[in-house]
Amino acid sequence: MTNDTATTQVPVWERFLLTVKEASDYFNIGENKMHRIANDYMDSDYKFVVQNGSRTMINRKKFESFLDQSTAI
Repeated sequence: MTNDTATTQVPVWERFLLTVKEASDYFNIGENKMHRIANDYMDSDYKFVVQNGSRTMINRKKFESFLDQSTAI
């Protein structure tokens, strides 16, 4: 009996947190721009940036909400 859960990956559109690279690809925003947005809004009220050690992660749903309210990025 094998353990298939170890090799099963969650699709990016169902993930709670995305890496900056994944968020860049998913939202069609350049990776450098995504890093700048994450740094600029790290301590804002939007709270879509999560630090996992030294790795910056993006809360997908909160970032979607942020984009819905934005007219330009």
